[in-house]
Amino acid sequence: MLDLTPANVGLMLLASTGAGLVDAIVGGGGLIMVPSLFGLFPQALPATLLGTNKAASVWGTGWAAWQFSKQVRLPSSRLMGAIVAALIGAITGAWLATRVPASQFRIALPVVLSLVWVYTLWRKDLGRHHTPHWSPKTENLLATLLGATVGFYDGLFGPGTGSFFVFALVRGLGWDFLHASAGAKRLNFATNVAALAWFIPHGHVDWALALPMAVANVAGSSVGTRLALRHGTGFVRGVFLVVVGALILKTAWDAWGGLL
Repeated sequence: MLDLTPANVGLMLLASTGAGLVDAIVGGGGLIMVPSLFGLFPQALPATLLGTNKAASVWGTGWAAWQFSKQVRLPSSRLMGAIVAALIGAITGAWLATRVPASQFRIALPVVLSLVWVYTLWRKDLGRHHTPHWSPKTENLLATLLGATVGFYDGLFGPGTGSFFVFALVRGLGWDFLHASAGAKRLNFATNVAALAWFIPHGHVDWALALPMAVANVAGSSVGTRLALRHGTGFVRGVFLVVVGALILKTAWDAWGGLL
């Protein structure tokens, strides 16, 4: 059980609201929520903190996906293969995570994120216009491969999954950042559900904290979705660069801070 003092709960509700806002725009809400959980509850099992995070954030992700679906038209039939592949990939990655140490992924992640950040900054036209350039059959195949790859990563390691989904849809399918963010919510929702399919049966969710955090996460997600829809692709691209930059700093410190 977690030490649910009023101060701890209040701070987690603030963190969950902020995470929902950021996550709805471009992913990366875990950058706020996971460190907050680990900082406030240092004696808790890591699996319980991660499960509680997923149990709260899945509602915000689902809410954002639904809100985007009313305003942004997506090729839903072509995304179904990607959603199923992301779910299967996440389950497979979670299974492998119990058998493979994550230290090598932790060291490599800041480098991969830096390449994504530099490429996005360099290609100033990247994701500014929605120009899918593949045939429906090819786009379906590519989306399925992207869903499986990023979903597998989410199950195996996880940080930055939403941002990786956004970048993959922009770079791989030629979508703009707004459409990619909308699509990423559906894919990320699938990977969160897959993770919960493992966390819940094993008792790694503290529902007394997860449920109020879920309400706060949905509130933040509502604000983030409105901002993204109101300000469009350029705004989402800017937030993407900020969030990925913060992820680079955070993951670099986690991986190399002890070596400095």
